[in-house]
Amino acid sequence: MQYGLIGEKLGHSYSKIIHEMIADYTYDLIPLTKEEFHTFIKEKPFKAINVTIPYKQDVIPYLDSLDDNAKNIGAVNTIVCENGKYIGHNTDFAGFMYMIKKYNVEIEGKKVLVLGKGGASKAIIAVLKALNAGKIYTVYYKPAEDSITYEECLQNHTDADVIVNTTPVGMFPNMDDSPIDLSLFTSCKAVLDLIYNPLTTKLVSQARALGMTGATGLEMLVAQAVYASEFFQNKKLCASDEEYTQLIDKITSDISANL
Repeated sequence: MQYGLIGEKLGHSYSKIIHEMIADYTYDLIPLTKEEFHTFIKEKPFKAINVTIPYKQDVIPYLDSLDDNAKNIGAVNTIVCENGKYIGHNTDFAGFMYMIKKYNVEIEGKKVLVLGKGGASKAIIAVLKALNAGKIYTVYYKPAEDSITYEECLQNHTDADVIVNTTPVGMFPNMDDSPIDLSLFTSCKAVLDLIYNPLTTKLVSQARALGMTGATGLEMLVAQAVYASEFFQNKKLCASDEEYTQLIDKITSDISANL
C-alpha cells in the first residue's frame, strides 16, 4: 500500500471516500488489532498513512521525528515517509479549528468541558488553549489524572459554556447512546461532537432542541483529511482560506447527500 488509514475498528470510516475525492490516489483502510498494530508499524509498509483510535499516541515511539504541532499535542494522526525518515504530524488541530470557525463558536474566556481523554482530546485541548479558553475541564468515566469524573462534572460544572465530545459514545451502531444529558447545562451555548457517523448524534440533536449550536464532526473529518493529503502529496491544495472552505464544503455536501 501507499496511502491509507490504520485503527482498531474502521467499519464506520469515511476516510477512503474523502481522500479519493481529494486526490488521485488509492486510499486503503487497514483495521489492526493491538498485536497486528505493532508488527505493522515496525515494518512500515506505506508511503504515508493516517492514524485513528486507539493508536494516535502508540505510534510515536516508532517514528523518527514529530513536527512541532504533533510534539506539542502529544498525538499523531498523520505519518509521512520523507527521505527514508518517518515524520509524525497532527492535522486534527487544524480540523477542529476549522470546525469552531465554521460554526462561529466563541471560545475565548469561556468554560469548556472536553468529554474523553484519548488521542483526539489532546488536539482539541491544544486548540482551546490556542483560542484562550477561560477554563478547560477533561471529563472521564473513571477517576484519572488531570480529569474530573462525570459525577464531579454534574455536581460542579453545569455552568459550562461549551461542551466537546471526543468519546465514541453515540457512534454507529450505538446511536441511541449519549455521553451526557444537556438539559442540566443551562448556560451551554454550543456542543461540538467529533462523531461523524451518524451525521446527527443524539447529543447534537438534544443540543439543537435546547437552542444550542450543535455540530457533528464531518466538517472536521474532511478538513483534517484535506490537510493530511497536503502532507501526503507535499503540496498546498488551495491558495486561500476561501478556497479551502469551498473544497471542504463541497466534499462534505457530496458525502452527506449520499448517506
